[in-house]
Amino acid sequence: MKITIAMDSFKGSLSSLEAGCAVQEGIRRIEPDAEVSVLPLADGGEGTAEALVYSLGGSWQQAEVRDPLGRLRFGRYGIIEQKRLAVLEMAEAAGLPLLKQEERNPLYTTTFGVGQMIRDAVQRGCRSFLLGIGGSATNDGGAGMLQALGYDLLDETGNPIGPGAEGLSHLRRISKEHVMPELSRCSFRVACDVKNPLCGEQGCSAVFGPQKGADSDMILKMDRWLEHFAELTLQVCPGADKETPGAGAAGGLGFALLSYLNASLESGIQIVAEETHLEENIRFSDLVITGEGKLDGQTLLGKAPVGVAKLAKKYGKPVLAFAGAVDTDAALCNAEGIDAFFPIVRGPISLEEALKPGQAKKNMSDTVEQVFRLLRFFQKN
Repeated sequence: MKITIAMDSFKGSLSSLEAGCAVQEGIRRIEPDAEVSVLPLADGGEGTAEALVYSLGGSWQQAEVRDPLGRLRFGRYGIIEQKRLAVLEMAEAAGLPLLKQEERNPLYTTTFGVGQMIRDAVQRGCRSFLLGIGGSATNDGGAGMLQALGYDLLDETGNPIGPGAEGLSHLRRISKEHVMPELSRCSFRVACDVKNPLCGEQGCSAVFGPQKGADSDMILKMDRWLEHFAELTLQVCPGADKETPGAGAAGGLGFALLSYLNASLESGIQIVAEETHLEENIRFSDLVITGEGKLDGQTLLGKAPVGVAKLAKKYGKPVLAFAGAVDTDAALCNAEGIDAFFPIVRGPISLEEALKPGQAKKNMSDTVEQVFRLLRFFQKN
């Protein structure tokens, strides 16, 4: 039996890889000779780099970078040597989880560290980039990243503007004079499922600003500053369009990547599926297993398990799903290609206990074991 396991992460508990390996352990107890492939999944947010580095046989690198408030830390990213490919998550340098609740303030948080990670990878010889931009703490339009890559964002006195969205209020001129020359030979694919424009009612400031610490007054100011940034960008990047779907992703980082680095914004799950040859593995499998932390009606809205199930049904493959929790409307997933789903919590337990990685792994492996005992019974009879 050939089985492909493609699990999404269980947020706050298991990474995609950890969840997949727990499934594999449960299978091995009953089918030790099965040919099992564990392919980690990610949608461009947390876990994207891990999924790709594991699947593509890459290695990890660390770069000293600035966090959203300018403090030094080490940002981890992956390199796939044979492809000269770097796999980065912007959250490693500019993510919301790096800040305490009281530290969240997009007026002062910067993407400078993201640019430092890119610079480090370029200096190590990388010329292709896959960048996940989920979970940002910033709303600076990618200005900090551009500064780290050598772009001059200057105020009226010719000095560099300060960090964060507030720095954009002083922006008067943009120059490419000191940009890393290697960037012109680099390509960027960005995992991004956000479709928001840069500015306006559906722009990054209005929609995502509040979760980053912005109040209504800050939102109006930041939106105005980003409008001005977009106008100045047109002078150095003809064709830059603040209305492009995804320009508002990651506090406007999407706009900077599109305009200055000629990036393509693509579905995160599709990038990971393509790079890990998910479809090819599914095509030659007898059974496909997927899942996520909670299976519910939201799973239908572009979540990884349904994406996996649709690929599997393209080749007529049966699909099982395992989840930490299953909501009442999870039955809708059956019509989307998930043939049967199973919650892994096996008795009364607190959420805190259920989320402990050791407990979650045991619950997963034990549940999968019982399902495969049933499958073996029917195979024999």
